Parts: sequence; C-alpha cells; structure tokens
Amino acid sequence: MDELHRIPRHLLENFCAAAFERAGLSAEDSLLSARILVTADARGIPSHGVGRMMRYIRGLESRQMLPDAVPRILFESPVSLTVDANGGMGFPVSQRTMRKVIEKAQNVGMACACVRNSNHFGIAGYYAMMALKHDMIGVAMTNTAALGVPTFARQVMFGTNPLAFCAPADKLRPFVLDMATTAVTRGKLEVYDRLGKSLPDGWAVDATGQPAENPAVVLEDMLARRGGGLLPLGGFGDRYGGHKGYGLAVMVDILCALLAGAPTGPKVFDTPETSARVSHFFAAIRIASFTDPRQFKREMDEMLERLRNTPLANSQTRVFYAGEKEAEADEQNTQLGIPVDEQTLNSLQKIAIKYQLKEPLA
Repeated sequence: MDELHRIPRHLLENFCAAAFERAGLSAEDSLLSARILVTADARGIPSHGVGRMMRYIRGLESRQMLPDAVPRILFESPVSLTVDANGGMGFPVSQRTMRKVIEKAQNVGMACACVRNSNHFGIAGYYAMMALKHDMIGVAMTNTAALGVPTFARQVMFGTNPLAFCAPADKLRPFVLDMATTAVTRGKLEVYDRLGKSLPDGWAVDATGQPAENPAVVLEDMLARRGGGLLPLGGFGDRYGGHKGYGLAVMVDILCALLAGAPTGPKVFDTPETSARVSHFFAAIRIASFTDPRQFKREMDEMLERLRNTPLANSQTRVFYAGEKEAEADEQNTQLGIPVDEQTLNSLQKIAIKYQLKEPLA
C-alpha cells in the first residue's frame, strides 16, 4: 500500500486554489473550489478529494468546464429556483445556489433549487451542511455520468447519484448522511486502482454482468461504454435490496435532471479528458416552521445518544451515526495534516511543475 503523506490543510488549500487560478478560475471561485475538495479529504472521503485535481484541470483547459461561465436563472419563485450553470465549475454555482435556497427558506420556511448544465460538485454533504448553522435541515443531490447498472442488467443506465441529508443537534455532532445510491462511487474504484487492490464482491460487475475484481478494467469499460459498471446500493440482484438502491438512483435523476429539463441516464457520460455535464438539486427546511428549534436539537441529541448506546454486536467496539466518523476525521486531519497517498501526491507535483507552483508540502 502507498505511503500516506500529511500536508497541512492551509497549504493544500492554497496550492489547489493557485492551480485553479492558473487554469482560469477567478480567485474567489478558486479558493471556494479548493476548500470543498480538501474538505472531502479531511472528512476521510479521498474519492472526492484532491486526487481529482488533474481531472478538473483538464476539464478547465479543454473548456468542458468553463472557467468564465456566468450562471443564468431560468425560473424563480419564493420557494424555488432553476439555474443554468452554463457549463461552469460545479463548486461555485452549487454553493451560491444553496445560499439562495437558505435565504428563501428563512423567508418562507422551505425552498428547493435545481441546477442544470453544471459539472462535478464534490461531496454532496458540503452543501447540505451549509444549512446547519441556520437551524435548518439541508438536502443536496446530484446526478452523475452513467456508471450504475440496474438490477439484473449489465449496461450502465444511471449515475452514482449521491444524496445528502443533514440535521442539526444541540451538544452532539449533527446527523450528516452523505451517500451514493450505488454500492460505491467511481472515485472509490479509482482509489482501489491507485492502491493496487482488488474490488470486494458486490461493488461492480464486468461487461458480461458478472462480479468484477479488477478496478482498472471496470473503469476502462465504463469510460468506453462497453458494458459493466457499479452495482446499486444493496449489491448484486435483489436478495440484499439492490433494487432499492436502483430506485433511489432513479429518484435522484428525476429531482436533479428531469425537474431541471436536463439529460438523464446514459445521455450523461464522461470523456477521457474530463467529467460529464451534470445537474444538482438542493433544499433547505427551516425547523422553526414546524417546531421549536431548541427542542428539536435537544431531541436530536437524545435520539443520537440512544443510537450510540445501542448494545454492541460481538467483537464490535462502537456504534456510529451518520456523519460522526467524518466529523472526527476532519478534526484529526486538520490537526495532523490532510492525508494524501503517493499517486495523488505525484499528480499534484505534476500540476506544480505545469504551473510553476511550489509543491504543497510541509
């Protein structure tokens, strides 16, 4: 297994921001994008972290991701918003759209927004968590390039289509559910490929629809659209609920893409250079529109504490609730430095040489 290098958070953020600026993004959008990427690594989600920097750089240079795009509002009401990102980076338009959703929810109690013609926006949880400090429940979803195989099929027909749901607590950490609707994300396969590891059973199928072990082959077959891909949440067939993950993935496509008048399913695909144009969905719910926020957060504490204190299964040491592991990882990695594997560090070094930047090392 590759050695992990620890890089101070601010150095890694500043490096990525500088690289984005060299690729054409504004200073504000560069820093915002860098923070979201590094947050993924800090929270223990390297599949969506700085390991993807080269892919974003290529997207900006090829103008699949337009650094100077100006988003356009297509539809707006007191409770809703539809935005055309006009091919811009997913990070800035997503954060600004979620801010607008929160503003609307403060006024009318709850609000939703769709963004179409955008690009990869990192971890969905980042945007959902923006609602927490406003005593709101936050929701964020995105469709992706078609990478998921329907139950009993062998051809990709929907994306990993992640969704995030966040609710604030009082003294305990918030509940932060951030999950793909496939068994794993493509980024997880990329991590296994970088580390030279075989895929566990239940993650993906090959071009014949049978369980796959080699991440490189699955990644190549998905990109070339030869068949095979990621399994829905629940795994192979319907014995362990694979059909439920399949249904959730289609639900995300409906909310993100169909509601915004955007392409879905196999019409959304990556190229060797960069990622597909995708669509997002955001929502915020003001707790005070339903109940006393202080009471809600106290009761959240009680519920989460009950979950943590559930009697343990044999040989297990702890019960977690959604977002707890990630919050603890964020605290630890911010203190010790963000962990970066050898291959990712090499890609960052190539970016440093390309743009004549100082390498992001302590």
